[in-house]
Order: sequence, then structure tokens, then C-alpha cells
Amino acid sequence: MLSASLCPLHASGATVALLLGAWNLRRNPKGDRPHRLVGRVWVVAMYWTVISSFFIKELTPGHFSWIHGLSIFTFVTLSIGLWAALTHRVQTHRRFMTGSYFGLLGAFAGAVAVPARDILQWLVHEPARLALGAAACLLAAAAVIAVSRRRRAARTPAPATRT
Repeated sequence: MLSASLCPLHASGATVALLLGAWNLRRNPKGDRPHRLVGRVWVVAMYWTVISSFFIKELTPGHFSWIHGLSIFTFVTLSIGLWAALTHRVQTHRRFMTGSYFGLLGAFAGAVAVPARDILQWLVHEPARLALGAAACLLAAAAVIAVSRRRRAARTPAPATRT
């Protein structure tokens, strides 16, 4: 029962992480305030996704599966990437966070490619609910990005005017 009610929350965390991760990897410059703010929210969404996965045991009811091994691996890579950021090891941070993001993309591909998985079932049986959830995730990610940009704009001094 917990697993069934947790799946949409797990998928929501993963979706927000997909959106924020794409934005942070695509934008330049890296390491500025917007990158760090969006990155912090991304890390929280990733940890939520990883930790919540341990309470979802639908592939082998009541037991852990090989997917949980990937969750452990992601927890480790995410933690190393976070440690690297906190200790200013930029190359290590970049590699581990990029790897964690591409692992998330792989997990997403697996979640939508297998017909028995929840996302495709929701698409067929509850499309309005799935669309509403996707829209909520998109709005949440957009809000985080907007706040990160606003904080940067608030801290950037206005250009001097000539009189």
C-alpha cells in the first residue's frame, strides 16, 4: 500500500530532478549563484528519488531488486559529487553530477519503455492526472529557476547612467 501511494511522489521528485538537471547542465556560467541554488534543489530532489525508491518494491514484491542496487550506486555518486562541490573539487563535481544526471535519464527511459511500469499505465488509464502531475513538476522547476534568476538580478548592481 505504501509503495502504490509513494510512486507518484517518487516520480514527481525524479521529474523535477530531470528538469532542473537539464537546465543546470545546459546553462553557463557554472558555479554562480543560480547554478548553486538550482543545484541544491536538484540534489534534494535526487536524494528524495533515491531514498523513496527503497520503499517501492513492485518488481519483486516485498523484496529489493536490482534497481535498488542502482539506487545505492546513485546515492554514492551523488554524495561524492556533493562532497566535491563543497570542497571545491570542480572536475570531480562535474563528472559525478553529470554521471548522476545521465543515470537519472537512463532510469527515466527504463520507466517509460516498459509497458507494465506505472508511467505508461498512468498515461493509458489516468492521462489527466498524469498531465496534471507533469504540469505541477514543470511549474515547480520553473519556479526554482525563476527564483534563482531573481536572486541574481537582485544582487547585480544596475549599470551607471550618464548625465
